[in-house]
Amino acid sequence: MTNKPLFITGIGTGIGKTIVSAILVESLQADYWKPIQSGDLNNSDTLKVRSLVSNTKSVFHPEAYRLTQPYSPHKSADLDGIVIDPKNIITPYTNNLLIIEGAGGLMVPLNNDFLMIDLIQQLNANVILVVKHYLGSINHTLLSIDALRNRNIAIKAIIFNGDRDEYSEDIINKYAPCQALYIAEMHEVTPENISRQKINL
Repeated sequence: MTNKPLFITGIGTGIGKTIVSAILVESLQADYWKPIQSGDLNNSDTLKVRSLVSNTKSVFHPEAYRLTQPYSPHKSADLDGIVIDPKNIITPYTNNLLIIEGAGGLMVPLNNDFLMIDLIQQLNANVILVVKHYLGSINHTLLSIDALRNRNIAIKAIIFNGDRDEYSEDIINKYAPCQALYIAEMHEVTPENISRQKINL
């Protein structure tokens, strides 16, 4: 690989990691990998991102685990009668930049002893932290930043997804002086609208 992978994580669930991943894959013509898919296998995040990307360079790598139930990975795996083994989650080989999309936030358990943040360290990736504004999002963002700092995981950028809030952004940007990017709320998510978003890291 020519660059460290970029691991897309967020301050919680439902804050737009998959849309941000699609924008990054298209804008950077990067590869995409979702190591663990929990539920919705017929409309997986890999399929969603693939459907939104227009370039012909990006490669979509298969998941390490495809779980049938839409819960936290440790619960979904148990319901499927398996235990997620981190040693089976191996970065796919590519000469291209690799975008890795996580599930939920940093402290999501993959099994009883291994968290999503542990996986980021194992994969030796830099982080893109996706933030969406809501009451409590400052707290969740700063806690996420602290967790990454405590593990010496580099934050490549913070992406604010959706409506702007200058009060929140000012606090977060002062707390974590890294690159800050802004993606406006998309009322219609189409390949054309994805390709209009240009991100430079």
